[in-house]
Amino acid sequence: MGLLSDLNAWQWVLVTLGLTHITIAAVTIFLHRTQAHHALELGRIPSHFFRLWLWLTTGMVTREWVAIHRKHHAKCETPEDPHSPQTRGIHTVLWKGALLYRQEAQNQETLEKYGKGTPDDWLERHVYAPYPWLGISTMLVIDIVLFGLPGSLIWLVQMVWIPFWAAGVINGLAHFWGYRNWSTTDASTNISPIGILIGGEELHNNHHAFASSARFSCRWYELDMGWFYIRLLEMLGMAKVRKVAPRIRINPHKLTADFDTVSAVLGNRLQVLSHFAQQVIKPVTKSELRHQSVLAESQVLQTVYLYQQRLYQLWERTTVSQEARLEAVQEWINNAEKTGITALEQFAQRLRGYSVVA
Repeated sequence: MGLLSDLNAWQWVLVTLGLTHITIAAVTIFLHRTQAHHALELGRIPSHFFRLWLWLTTGMVTREWVAIHRKHHAKCETPEDPHSPQTRGIHTVLWKGALLYRQEAQNQETLEKYGKGTPDDWLERHVYAPYPWLGISTMLVIDIVLFGLPGSLIWLVQMVWIPFWAAGVINGLAHFWGYRNWSTTDASTNISPIGILIGGEELHNNHHAFASSARFSCRWYELDMGWFYIRLLEMLGMAKVRKVAPRIRINPHKLTADFDTVSAVLGNRLQVLSHFAQQVIKPVTKSELRHQSVLAESQVLQTVYLYQQRLYQLWERTTVSQEARLEAVQEWINNAEKTGITALEQFAQRLRGYSVVA
């Protein structure tokens, strides 16, 4: 008999979900956003708690996890990516993601190159890193003491939770199926706009677009549970956010593009191009397909494509002065407003009012 063994079935389920959710929070807040990307700073209390909890519930070594994840970003969707379904197959990553993780964790070159800056104190060197099996064994004893024989089942769920949801679903499905807010160079997707079950990691395309952002949600309808916890820790003085993805604000009454416009446009390439695709390419293509039998015959679509390419060229002028960049943006806007294409003209007018809010 355990100390809490008289729970009913629903209480068992809730306890199990609660314990596994703490593990999810530890992975996304501590391992991912803090250690791998330095998107926030955590106080000593939450940092040590998350490290201890991850040792107990996963046996993962911080340096190994961080190194593998950083390599994933650096080599994304290439044969060197430790877990890309684009090169290894979706079924391999989904069902054997934990095995891929363990294989890459043995690669000393990966650990040396990508694992810098992770905890290296006495606990890490003498307890957490050398004895991962001791942590998960201790968790088994704790579960049985608290919950009796059903505690062994709770422990089993804890052991498979991260290997399935993180190593399998996020590394697999989130590079294979879902929706995309941003046209990143990789195949990352958002699995769901509601990021509760995996702590916000569901918003994976958003993360790849702004890897150093502590907030994964970008749209008003997206929920990032990990960000909610981070804000709570920040209110308690236990965390400090270092960076979040910028958000573009549009002033419809602004008639002239200025240096604020240039900063917003040239500093937020993915957002501007996403707006162009949604506000210009999509409606124009839909309209033209209703009237053109052959896509290549559409002068309107050719013009839209031309202005998309000219938009790309704005980011190639990296060595010119700020004044020259402003002139280039103003020229693009002025010319776009003279095309006679309603969607393109409206986009150009909105571009004048772009500014950045944190």
